[in-house]
This record gives sequence, structure tokens and C-alpha cells, in this order.
Amino acid sequence: MILCCGEALIDMLPRETTAGEAGFAPYAGGAVFNTAIALGRLGAPAGYFGGLSNDLFGQLLASTLTASNVDHTPAARSDRPTTLAFVTLVDGHAKYAFYDENTAGRMLSSDQLPALDDTCKALFFGGISLVGEPAADTYADLCERAGDRVVMIDPNIRPGFITDEPRYRARLSAMLNRADVVKISDEDMEWLGTAPETLLKQGVALVLVTRGAEGVDMVSREGTKRIAAQKVSVVDTVGAGDTFNAGFLAGLDRAGLLTREKLASAWLDDLAPAADLGARAAAITVSRAGANPPWDNEL
Repeated sequence: MILCCGEALIDMLPRETTAGEAGFAPYAGGAVFNTAIALGRLGAPAGYFGGLSNDLFGQLLASTLTASNVDHTPAARSDRPTTLAFVTLVDGHAKYAFYDENTAGRMLSSDQLPALDDTCKALFFGGISLVGEPAADTYADLCERAGDRVVMIDPNIRPGFITDEPRYRARLSAMLNRADVVKISDEDMEWLGTAPETLLKQGVALVLVTRGAEGVDMVSREGTKRIAAQKVSVVDTVGAGDTFNAGFLAGLDRAGLLTREKLASAWLDDLAPAADLGARAAAITVSRAGANPPWDNEL
């Protein structure tokens, strides 16, 4: 199993009712949740761990995971509410109002961590779940307990969400020191004051640097290899990075490279098919509205 660890929430998107009134429609989302969905649709052994509520929104999240073949039995269930993100459009730009206090996801604690057995090959972390405490510390704790499993991290830093920058930097730094694969943007690296070479010296086996329409650079001790982005008509970019993460992990699993030892010794040419799968899957996601990753038979 590839266990995706992080936020699952409900995006409340603006809609007009049949009566012509302004309203909001609930959609399952969250960066880590989206990665889990994409993994399941690509046929990878996918699992999800996070705090899931027993309320109606938590039931929506759970049923959405099940429909995409994601095992959510590792998730910690509680009667706390689900995190809601209300989206409004101001001059064509999306603004978010988060309702996350005392939620099932936010209040996740280390005593709710799942037992990791031999079927769990890899852990994926990222998104805003690495910001809000106490859940962020809980995910950091799970990362420390990864053992000999592959760890992939996509920081996807949102400075506007960070309320305690020193604690966030310390937490993320410790997790990056344990990571085997890091997907990161130029903006993330600038904010962190790091570079692929620095991450490699810290023990990361592979750094995936996103270049937007230009593709992704794979950087290892061997050097750098560019994986071109697929040319498509873009509808929106929601979930594109999450889908790429899933495709890359699914590709590693298909190639039998999802171990720390094999990752550390693999050549870039060996890893390129996994990155290409991620790029092709992401291209389909951006060609349609919302975070709607492709199924394996669509590739």
C-alpha cells in the first residue's frame, strides 16, 4: 500500500440555485486526498490516513475514497466536524474562508496513528496538513516512524496559511531530512532557502522540480533529466500537482522501484517512465474542470 497522509476537506464552491439564489455546493478535496484518489484510479494499492469525521461531509469523503479504490480504514474517525473551505470569487480570483477549528482533521493526535505493517511500501505527505497543529506534528511523528519505507513529500508551501513560521520551518526541515523523494517548486525552494543539491546532500534520493508548462526536472546525484509536459488545452490546473505525485508513485510501484534501496541506486532513465506517467495523468486532469484525475484506462 502507498499511504497518503494529510488533509481531506470539503470545498464549498459557489453555485446558483434553481431559484436564482446564491449557494454553495460541496465537493470532496484536499491536496493529499486528491493524491490518494489519483493513485486509486491508476490502479495502485492506495490508502488514506487522516482525520475523518463521522458527519455527513466525512461520509462524503469516505464514499469518494471508496469509489476510487482507496482503502480508508487506516483513517482516524471521530465525531468532530469536517474542515470546510468556502470559495468566493472576487474580480475573477478565488478567495478562501477556512473553517478548521477543532475539526476531525485538525485535531488528529499521535495516539491515533495507524499501525504500519509489511503491506505498506510508502508514505506520502504534503499540503496544508503540515501547517495546522496538532495534526501537523502528528504527521511529522508518523514520518519519523516510517522505518525503511519510501517517504515522498510535496511541501506545496502556502505562506498565507502559516501562523507560526519557526515551528513550521523546523517541522518541515526534519521531514525533508527523512524524505527519499521531494517534489518542489522554485517558489518553495526560494521560501525555504534550499536547492536540489542541498536536499540531495541531506539524504534525498530524488528531487522533482516542477517547471509548469515546461515539465519536471528529475535531479539526482547522477545529474538532471527533463520530463516534458504533455501539450493539452488547459481548463484549470486544480489537482494537477497532486495527480503528478500519484502518477509518479504508481509508476515506481509498477516498475518495482518502490523501495529505498532501489530508489537510491536507480538511474534517471529507470525513473523516467514513472515521471512520464505522472505528466500524462496530470495533463488529463488539467484538461477538465476540477480535481478529476484519470482512471488507468484513460491513459
